[in-house]
Amino acid sequence: MARKNRQDEDLLIEDELTAAFLSEDDMVGAANDAAAQTAQAPAADDWDEEEAVPGQLAVDVYETKEKLVVKARTAGVNKSDLDVSISDNTLSVRGTLSAGNEDDVVNYFVQECYWGEFSRSLALPIPVKEDEVEAVLKDGVLTISFTKVKQDTVKKIQIQ
Repeated sequence: MARKNRQDEDLLIEDELTAAFLSEDDMVGAANDAAAQTAQAPAADDWDEEEAVPGQLAVDVYETKEKLVVKARTAGVNKSDLDVSISDNTLSVRGTLSAGNEDDVVNYFVQECYWGEFSRSLALPIPVKEDEVEAVLKDGVLTISFTKVKQDTVKKIQIQ
C-alpha cells in the first residue's frame, strides 16, 4: 500500500474531526456549500482593482459609567485620511491606508497587509448624545467617546 504524504494525512485528520462534530445532514450540506463556493469564486486573475471592495475596520465597543467608547486600530492612517460621522445613532468611519510609493516594485513575495480604502458603519448599542462626542487619534488607535443619554428606569404608559 502506498504511503500518503503528510498533507493528505493532515486533511484526513481534519475531515475526521469535522465529522465528529457534524451530523450526516450537516456534512452533506457543508460539502454542497463548499462546492458552490468553489464554483462561484473567481480565479485570482479575474480580480479587477477597479472593483475592489473596501476593507472593513475592526472595532471594540464598550461602555463606562458615563461614556460609550468605540476603539479602532488605525495604525498608519493620517488624521486627514479619516472621516468619522454619526447620524441616527449610527457611527460611520471611513479612511484610506496608503502603502506609499510602490512604483519600483517588480514582484511581491508576500503581500499580507491591506492597503486602500476601509469603512465601518455600526448602530450604537445604546442612545448617545450625538453633539457630545470626542474623537482622538493617538499611537495608531482611533478612540471615539460618546456621552450616554440617561434613560429613565421605567416610563409609565397611560392606557386610554
